[in-house]
Amino acid sequence: MEGQVVGRVLRTIRHRLPRLRAGPPQDNAGEAIKEPERAQEGSLLSFAGGQHFFEYLLVVSLKKKRLGNDYEPTITYQFPKRENLLRGQQEEEERLLKAIPLFCFPDGNEWAPLTEYPRETFSFVLTNVDGSRKIGYCRRLLPAGPGPRLPKVYCIISCIGCFGLFSKILDEVEKRHQISMAVIYPFMQGLREAAFPAPGKTVTLKSFIPDSGTEFISLTRPLDSHLEHVDFSSLLHCLSCEQILQIFASAVLERKIIFLAEGLSTLSQCIHAAAALLYPFSWAHTYIPVVPESLLATVCCPTPFMVGVQMRFLQEVMDSPMEVQVLLVNLCEGSFLMSVGDEKDILPPKLQEDILGSLNQGIDELQTLEEINEHVSGPFVKFFVKIVGHYASYIKREANGQGHFQERSFCKALTSKTNRRFVKKFVKTQLFSLFIQEAEKSKNPPAGYFQQKILEYEEQKKQKKPREKSVK
Repeated sequence: MEGQVVGRVLRTIRHRLPRLRAGPPQDNAGEAIKEPERAQEGSLLSFAGGQHFFEYLLVVSLKKKRLGNDYEPTITYQFPKRENLLRGQQEEEERLLKAIPLFCFPDGNEWAPLTEYPRETFSFVLTNVDGSRKIGYCRRLLPAGPGPRLPKVYCIISCIGCFGLFSKILDEVEKRHQISMAVIYPFMQGLREAAFPAPGKTVTLKSFIPDSGTEFISLTRPLDSHLEHVDFSSLLHCLSCEQILQIFASAVLERKIIFLAEGLSTLSQCIHAAAALLYPFSWAHTYIPVVPESLLATVCCPTPFMVGVQMRFLQEVMDSPMEVQVLLVNLCEGSFLMSVGDEKDILPPKLQEDILGSLNQGIDELQTLEEINEHVSGPFVKFFVKIVGHYASYIKREANGQGHFQERSFCKALTSKTNRRFVKKFVKTQLFSLFIQEAEKSKNPPAGYFQQKILEYEEQKKQKKPREKSVK
């Protein structure tokens, strides 16, 4: 019976979500859950400067169906129009464009014209079968006008992960749309022609707006690229530091995690933040910041997932035949509705205390988003530095440069029994396997924030040893 349920779930996901794929479609049952959002956050953030800012700007509106009172999300504006594509490229673009409206209006099709509606900014990720990813940055709002009307979504599709930057671009799109769609075109054309800035750099766009004149818009990319797709403030607002730590522990062991909230913005920001805690590792399983109503069966998947579900679908989630090891997080009330029960015991106690101590210290004094992000991310990065930072010393290389990870020696190198016990479990995860596979291919440890923190930690240990000897 259980196998039949799982089979139905996989068929539902395969049927409801158009698979994005380069080249002609293929029927492969083994790729039933080529996850709509199997986002590896590290991959999303690793882009160099010089790329195009975006692929598409879309406006998705609600159109009434021919029969009944339901509405269907439909693309009503697209820039640029794609022409002269090869057949395989056309099919790929069609699948992409068919999937997007589903994620712009994940709440279902029961809408009615409104006079008030709070604007929301959120994002989603679509993963191609070849592993490439496209991110949708969305602004949902009620367009200007008299009387009741339906909300619409501005959606920018890009291969680049930088939520704050695209939120600012959506501000500009929204401002121009209040005047005319024709005013959006030159702004987006200028943006499309501009090269995406390298970390820490700024690009300035010149744009003319009727009755306002020429404006200069500066778009700056954060210097610390591993946090440029993240806003930890929502996670801190919804949950305690202890709860965040338990979510991290569950994610590290690749369990199933469901976030519940009313708003799309809260869900999107909190799930991106939870995934970002895993840096420098990347969540390699099903990852959907806001699950559309038609894909709620995802919560029955037998494989690990990290998904966000709107609170209105709580009962459907609770009634679903979910697998074991699910952590169900209520972001509205700051509570766990379901848990395995061992979340507090997963991480080594001493390192757990270190994370909590760092998180709670001076948290009320933080002001800017950059300060909050660094304060929250730092202790988790340090955790990984202490627990696996010695990985490069246990990659044995052949003459051709190909590396082979010495797992047993790596685990034995940890002197603490509790640390060793945890690492023996962690090395079996896909999080660690994918990280090590990349490290085996590279002749030198990749230069970046994590490597910088490893070197700093090793230097601190060297300085600490002479001090300890002099005390003795």
